[in-house]
Amino acid sequence: MPRLTANHERFVTQPAGIALPTPHDLVLSGDWTARGVGAVERQFAALHLTASESITADGRRIDALDTAGAWVLHRMLHCRLDGDLASRRTDATERAIPLRDLRPEFARLLDLVSQRIAQQDLRPGMTAPRRAGPVERIGASTATVFAEAAALLAFVGEIALAWVRCLAHPSRVRWLPILFNIRSAGVDALPIVGLLSFLLGVVVAYQGGDQLKPYGANIYIADLIGLSMLREFAPLITAIIIAGRSGSAYAAQIGTMAVTEEIDAMRTLGIDPQEMLVLPKITALLIALPLLTAFADLLGVLGGMVMARAQLGVGFGEFVDRFAKAISATTLLVGVGKAPVFAAVIAVVGCFQGFRTHGGADSVGRQTTRSVVQAIFLVIVADALFSIAFSALGL
Repeated sequence: MPRLTANHERFVTQPAGIALPTPHDLVLSGDWTARGVGAVERQFAALHLTASESITADGRRIDALDTAGAWVLHRMLHCRLDGDLASRRTDATERAIPLRDLRPEFARLLDLVSQRIAQQDLRPGMTAPRRAGPVERIGASTATVFAEAAALLAFVGEIALAWVRCLAHPSRVRWLPILFNIRSAGVDALPIVGLLSFLLGVVVAYQGGDQLKPYGANIYIADLIGLSMLREFAPLITAIIIAGRSGSAYAAQIGTMAVTEEIDAMRTLGIDPQEMLVLPKITALLIALPLLTAFADLLGVLGGMVMARAQLGVGFGEFVDRFAKAISATTLLVGVGKAPVFAAVIAVVGCFQGFRTHGGADSVGRQTTRSVVQAIFLVIVADALFSIAFSALGL
């Protein structure tokens, strides 16, 4: 029976039907859709089928099928032959009802739904999965962390090989993407880095001035600002800002390309994603972050000078004179020397999490968040290791 009116403008729903014209033939008909399968359970139960009967389902009269109807059809074909559609099979070796003469497009949809049900452990006869205990969950989380660490190490190895290939063949280096990333990760970040560094210098001077003022040691505010900003605060705050700004952008960009299969298309065309996407970002950040750190040093010291004059009465000339005596070139180099390591950590983690994106848009957001959290964590860990190493070296 046709499902359209004469002018083919409006669908007419034919309810799903089940009939048993012979003891061995189960005829399916109508629209197996969300609107048409409402009464199919009662019809199936009324047949009173038994497992001893050899039943074959005929699907040639099914006019429409959607995912809801495919799910009901899958349950019916795999239920126990006792007339109860809701009764699940308990014997894994029990034969399902075979289905024949189903339209190819309907068969593909039914296969897809069946696979999805199997992936979700919703197959008839499957019991609810056992809930893992706390020790098992801790072990699974630990195994996941080690697996991700191993994957990150392998990713670093792939980057190293790509870098060797570019060094062996300089024509493979993509200079325009490098310059673009220097602008986006470096030049465009100057306002936010400068503002936060200036305010951080103000805060350090304000808090330190309250401790120095009672002892009449106002001039030592230059020592405090210089050492704290140049060695620790400026490199760290700059790296954290770039991790939240550029590291997240790297993960989101590559993750979106992974979801839309652009990276697979690049590999198909013979383009190495490491050389096209990863190396320009790492190279650009290795150049930009030390320069941003030096800029943050300048603005942080300037903020401390302004607050020292306002709170402690230390003029700019006195501050600069004391600053030149108290701060050596080693102090500046220690802070700026951390920046390339922080840059490598941020860029590698951001790109790594981007390549691990799969599924849909929610995966892009999830991996972007993971990239920021992991990058900031590893930057702080690296800074702590630097402090230990510099202390051991007497720097």
